[in-house]
Amino acid sequence: MGLEGVASGVMIKEVLLKLDVETLCSLACVSRSLRFSVSQALSLFSALNLSTFSPDAQTVAHILGRTRTRTNGGSLLKSLTINCLRLDDSCVPLFLSPHLHDLNLLSCSLLSYHLLPSIGETCPNLRVLTLELVEQDSPEIFKCNLVRMLKGCLYLESFCLKIRGTGDAIALQSIEFFLPKTLKILKLQPLLEQDGIHLINQLQVDRTFSETADFGIISPLGTCIPLQCLSLVLDIISDDLIILITNSLPLLIELDLEDRPHQEPLLHNDLSNNGLQSLGSCHHLTSLSLIRSKRNQQVSFKRINDMGMFLLSEGCKGLESVRLCGFSKVSDAGFASILHSCQRLKKFEVRSALLLSDLAFHDLTGVPCSLVEVRLFSCSLLTCETVKKLACSSSLEVLDLYGCRSIADSCLRSISCLHRLTSLNLSGADVTDHGISILGQGSPPITHLCLRGCKRVTDEGLSILLHSGTIGKSLSALDLGYMPRISDKAILTIAKVGIGITELSIRCCFYVTDSSMEVLAMKRRFQDESKPLRRLDIYKCSGLSVNSIKSLKRPLFPGLHWLGIGHTRLTGKGNAILTEIFEERPWLTLCLDGCEMGCHDGWQFHIPEYRWS
Repeated sequence: MGLEGVASGVMIKEVLLKLDVETLCSLACVSRSLRFSVSQALSLFSALNLSTFSPDAQTVAHILGRTRTRTNGGSLLKSLTINCLRLDDSCVPLFLSPHLHDLNLLSCSLLSYHLLPSIGETCPNLRVLTLELVEQDSPEIFKCNLVRMLKGCLYLESFCLKIRGTGDAIALQSIEFFLPKTLKILKLQPLLEQDGIHLINQLQVDRTFSETADFGIISPLGTCIPLQCLSLVLDIISDDLIILITNSLPLLIELDLEDRPHQEPLLHNDLSNNGLQSLGSCHHLTSLSLIRSKRNQQVSFKRINDMGMFLLSEGCKGLESVRLCGFSKVSDAGFASILHSCQRLKKFEVRSALLLSDLAFHDLTGVPCSLVEVRLFSCSLLTCETVKKLACSSSLEVLDLYGCRSIADSCLRSISCLHRLTSLNLSGADVTDHGISILGQGSPPITHLCLRGCKRVTDEGLSILLHSGTIGKSLSALDLGYMPRISDKAILTIAKVGIGITELSIRCCFYVTDSSMEVLAMKRRFQDESKPLRRLDIYKCSGLSVNSIKSLKRPLFPGLHWLGIGHTRLTGKGNAILTEIFEERPWLTLCLDGCEMGCHDGWQFHIPEYRWS
């Protein structure tokens, strides 16, 4: 091979190394020479992310087989993230390696607890470990296997364990004796408050030689684990828990607590102003998240008012990120104290604040404003005046106004002037085609746009939005769900103009018909530079006939990895075409359950063999 050919090969390899796995696999199908180049590129990857789709065992074996190149006796692959929705225990040897430092196993619907000891035995050099498992029968078997794993992972710095299922707390008693001394980040879900208190209590004491009655094992772990980040999902957040955390973990930088009470908490056991005040002793704290979830029932922190927020803002002036939900008795004055006292604040999120109004943001222009992310969920009293005040932050990149129904056209001009804005959520807002056209005339590089439930926006407004300014070229994710005035005309515009859109939700758009599926199936053919759809949500699109399923057959919809088809005519049992599609497109997840995009909150209930997901 001449010098020119060598140089060309080097350039091709450099380009391929910058692409994701999905694109590389698509290129490998083009020609034999590209297949060889892709194989070489994969062998040079030090980090591999397979989380955007659900590979089967054969695909995992094929991809990871290309990364087994050894340099000086060691594998180059140090970091691995996999969506394990379709992988069972027989696949475990495929992705475990002693050379891994980071391992993230997500959506493990078929993997059993017996996976855990294998991780400890095969991956002794792990620094980061994330596990998303499904709740199984025996808590004792889980705990025993978890301990065996932890005994083998002596260098862990970050451990994230999520057990999904019925919501019952996981049995974690005594595992604190086996957590490595190197641990800096600990995330557990779900957990009983009493077990959380026991865990934190044990982390702060001298455990040079602690013996557990459960296992009869002596564990020489030394003194306090220097946790810097703690994230727990509990049945209740109490003063006792918060005060214990602040007294026991002096190095804490991030604290993320969420509770999901099954009933109204007893007042004497609930979080109060005293608990918030104790956070002031965490002198290194920069990130705080306190969430009371409403998944079980309508509950809130009834013992916390504005005084609690004043105490928090005075004691934690170094906060850079604040997330709050369930503070129904906190008014504008309390929330404003956070905005004014925490002058390094970059991320501010408030959900379901019944008393939060425009007044909290009234004097925002008079203080240093470096906000990058603002999320205000279901705050019904907020109007366009708040958005205009927030627009004074030229650094704003994310603006989420989900469920703020008083947001209207008059603030969209201010939003259109935010030159760094990449994500905008106007779900449920009272905006019209006129306002959307103003947004389109601006220059924000928006990649994610949600207009879900904006009932006054029509096909015409969406056409103007995508044809004007930069949004038509910058958009990669678009949500048009529950918009009754969206029809095939809007979908045709998206297919022709939205060249970068790879995620599209049109759930509950009743006037979308088979012609929309046809144009979306050929989206990439309209323009050479157009990207194919990766995810499409057509849940409850009742205008689709059973014939639209033919659009899913290859080579249409190239690159499609997830399709939500619940409550449509495409889901008939015994549908031979649907079975054929699944067999010829093993990467495609067909969700029949109505999950949001990607099944992030519903994968644990899926049965892959039946639901094709």
